[in-house]
Amino acid sequence: MSSLGDILSKKNISRGIIATLCLLVLASAAPEHPAFAQTAVEVQAQIDEHNAKIKALDAEIAAYQQQLNVLGGQKQTLTSAIKTIDVSRQQTSTQVKVTENKIGATDLELSQIRRDIATKQDLIELDRDAVARAIRNLQMANETTLVEQIFAADTLTDAWTDVDRSASITDALRAQVDALSGAKIALAGQENTAASTRDKLASLQKELVTQQKALDANKAAKAALLAQTKNQEGTYQSLIAKKRAEQKAFESELSALEDSLKVTVNTGSIPHVGSGVLAWPFSSTFAQSCLGKAGVLGNNFCITQYFGTTPFSTANPQVYNGSGHNAIDIGMPSGTPVLAALSGTVLGTGNTDAVPGCYSFGKWVLVQHANGLDTLYSHLSQISVSPGQGVSTGDAVGYSGMTGYATGPHLHFGVYVSQATQIMTLQAYRGATSPCANARMPVAPKDAYLNPMSYL
Repeated sequence: MSSLGDILSKKNISRGIIATLCLLVLASAAPEHPAFAQTAVEVQAQIDEHNAKIKALDAEIAAYQQQLNVLGGQKQTLTSAIKTIDVSRQQTSTQVKVTENKIGATDLELSQIRRDIATKQDLIELDRDAVARAIRNLQMANETTLVEQIFAADTLTDAWTDVDRSASITDALRAQVDALSGAKIALAGQENTAASTRDKLASLQKELVTQQKALDANKAAKAALLAQTKNQEGTYQSLIAKKRAEQKAFESELSALEDSLKVTVNTGSIPHVGSGVLAWPFSSTFAQSCLGKAGVLGNNFCITQYFGTTPFSTANPQVYNGSGHNAIDIGMPSGTPVLAALSGTVLGTGNTDAVPGCYSFGKWVLVQHANGLDTLYSHLSQISVSPGQGVSTGDAVGYSGMTGYATGPHLHFGVYVSQATQIMTLQAYRGATSPCANARMPVAPKDAYLNPMSYL
C-alpha cells in the first residue's frame, strides 16, 4: 500500500500529462519560422519568374523554327545557307537559355524541398520527445490504483474526472503516435521527390552541355562553309551541284538495293495500325513547347514533314528519288534530347558523315523492339547509346542536330519492319559507286518502311 505522501505526489501526475500533451500539440501545430515562410514565398516567386522566361523563350524558338521552315523551302544560296546556320545557332542559343532557366527553377525547387525536409525532421524530433515524456508520465499514472486515486482526490467527482482524463490522454497519445508515423511517411515521400528532382537537375545539366557543344559545331560549320566557298556564290553553287549529284547517286543506289532485297514482309508479325504502341521520341516538356508552334507548323508535335509523298519530297525529287519520304521529320533545336519510342535493344549506330561526300542520315541510331518494329533516329548531333545496349521507353538515345543531308536541325524518325531490316553498306549492291557506298546504314525493302503516325 502506497504511503499518503506517494498518493499526494501522484495527484499531480495527470496535470503533468496534460501539460506535456499541450506542449506536444503546440509543437506539432507550430507554424514554420516567419523567416522561412517569407523565404518560401520568395523562392516560389523566383520559380515563377524562371517559368515566365521559359514561356517567352519558347515563343522565340517557335519564331526561329518558322524562319528555318521558310529557308528550307527556298532556293539554296550561299546567303540562305549562312542564314540557316545563323538562325539555327540563334535557336540553339535560345534553347540554352531555356535549359539554364529550367536548371535555375529546378535548383530552387530542390532547395525548397530540402528546407521542408529539415523543418519536418525538426518537428518529428520535437513530437517524438514530447510523446516519450507523456508516455512516461502516463505509465506513472497507471501505477496508481483506483483506491489511491480516490484518496488522493479532493472529492469523489475529482477522482472520477482524473480516471476519465487518463483514458482521454491515452487516446490522444495514440492519435499523436499515428500522426508521428504519418509525418515519417510524408518525410520519406519528400526525400523521394528530392532524389527525383536531383536526377532531373543532372539531366538538364547534361542537356546544357550537349546544347553548348551544338553551338560550337554550328560555329565550326559556318567557318568551314565560308572557307570552302571563299564567300563566293558561284563557288557555293558548284558545291551544291556536286552535293546534289552525289545525293542523287546515293538515292538511286539505295533504291536499287532496296528493290534487290528479297524479303517477304509478314504484316501479321507487327502491331496493327492505330495501336499506339510507340511514344513520341521527345520529352513532355518539348511536347508542351510544340503546342506554341501549332499555328506555324499546323500540328501539335513539331512535325515539319510527314511520311510518304509530301510537297517537299515532290519539289525535291533529287533527294527522294520520286519515292516520297520514308519517315517523319520533327523540327528540334540542336541539342534537344531524343528519346527511345519504346523499350528495346540498340541494333546499331553510325555516322554517314564519316564517309567524305556521303550525304545521308548523318549520325543515326537504330533500336529493335520486341513487337516486330525497329525505330530509326537520325541527323543527330550526338549519340548517347552503344550497339547491344538495352533501352527503356523514354531513355535518351542521342541529341538532335543537322548532321547528314539536312537543311535545318531536326529529327528524322523512321519505323521499319524488324524482320526485313538490315544494317549494311551499299556495296552489297554491286553497282554502287557513290561515296555512300562505304557508309553503314539501316536498309530495308520499300514495303518495310512504315508510317510512324500509324503507331504513335
